[in-house]
Amino acid sequence: MKTFNKVSEEDLHFFQSMLKHPPLFDVEDVRSFGSDETEDLFFPPEIVLKPSDTSEVSAVMRHCFSRNIPVTPIGARTGLSGGALSVYGGVGLSLEKMNHIVFLDKENLQVTLEPAVITQVLQETVAKEGLYYPPDPSSRGSCFIGGNLAENAGGPHAVKYGVTKDFVLNLEVVLPNGDVVWTGANTLKNSTGYNLTQLMVGSEGTLGVITKAVLKLIPLPAQQLLMLVPFDSAEDACRAVSAIFMAGIVPSALEFMERDAIDYTLRFMDDDFIQIPPNVQAHLLIEVDGAYSESLIKDCEIIAEVVGKHHAGEVLFADDEAQKSKLWKMRRKVGEAVKSNSIYKEEDTVVPRFRLPELLKGVKDIGSRYGFKSVCYGHAGDGNLHVNIIKDNLSDEVWETQLPIAIREIFQLTASLGGTLSGEHGIGLVQKEYMPIVFSHIELELMKKIKNVFDPKGIMNPGKIFPLSIAED
Repeated sequence: MKTFNKVSEEDLHFFQSMLKHPPLFDVEDVRSFGSDETEDLFFPPEIVLKPSDTSEVSAVMRHCFSRNIPVTPIGARTGLSGGALSVYGGVGLSLEKMNHIVFLDKENLQVTLEPAVITQVLQETVAKEGLYYPPDPSSRGSCFIGGNLAENAGGPHAVKYGVTKDFVLNLEVVLPNGDVVWTGANTLKNSTGYNLTQLMVGSEGTLGVITKAVLKLIPLPAQQLLMLVPFDSAEDACRAVSAIFMAGIVPSALEFMERDAIDYTLRFMDDDFIQIPPNVQAHLLIEVDGAYSESLIKDCEIIAEVVGKHHAGEVLFADDEAQKSKLWKMRRKVGEAVKSNSIYKEEDTVVPRFRLPELLKGVKDIGSRYGFKSVCYGHAGDGNLHVNIIKDNLSDEVWETQLPIAIREIFQLTASLGGTLSGEHGIGLVQKEYMPIVFSHIELELMKKIKNVFDPKGIMNPGKIFPLSIAED
């Protein structure tokens, strides 16, 4: 296990002298920074610092590097892999004060902003100018852009527009030793040297602290049509996904929800705005967007024909903006609804979309063998299935000893289907021991060597991504 220095009185005085906002160090003050949305994990930092700008982040990192104090970047704490938890104590570096949109460049369709800008705030701000930032995780109303960058977040609209990495042009990064660098250029094309920008995206705070980002924007689509499609079989719903693309349609969103996911969510919302017949076992929520209603209606007609060939029931078309809003609210509330019912673990599997039916069937078969119930939903259009494993009546012993074996089988199945461990939630703390399922020792060693170049003392978000066999080398 790594050895780091504790935060001393001398360190505290230094932080107090150079930060605009006072540090938090009382036990109760730092407590809320010890957890995120990952299960019931709790790892509080020794001290929470809230820098107000890049120069303060640089001074903090330079000091911690010289003193061998671990630093964990902390955003809105909406993560689902334990990436923002201070496993080794030390400094919790909350970026919450760095929440400004610095410059909206309408001529070049770009925006420069700080990491604590809330994703939905960014989207609504640029929408007023007729512009669009598509990545939209379910927590978009509270998550920070910095966290989206750290995890390479996706969301429902990734199927057409791509994930966070596809909209990042340039990043300002404070390295573990306090140096400040820009990783790229504010251009749409850049074939100049190694791509440090894309290396930082998805690195989960293990290589440096992102203090500014330059993001690409696109014109705001003028119109959207939304449909909810029922199926008697969840596997039929999954099979229909690939068929829609093979028919030449690229939806702006294509979401899968099995029966339990919708039932849990409607109860959680205390709303019965849709009635689901007993025979229905799954739904696809399908959106198309664009400039012209005629072409969108034609797309919907083709989709209706395709899903009909996969035994779909009567398609519900959202009649107005209010109904669209309710349907999207239902989809975005699924994770929260499941969590409110039981202790659970959420796995973020992803496979090529054509293999989605095999993944779903395999997950259910594994659940039958190990005695657990799962609630599955996710971004079916890009093969991303969220598997929520419900504790329900399982004993603590089975939950602690048998479930990790079952989860390993789920990941092994995912890998065998050409998939990987995480589509958008990241590896963080909770998935790191499964990394050897999809990476060889050589590949993991290469990643660790990259980490060592950026962070030779290992102070930057230690305890994340790398399995112990690699982390302690």
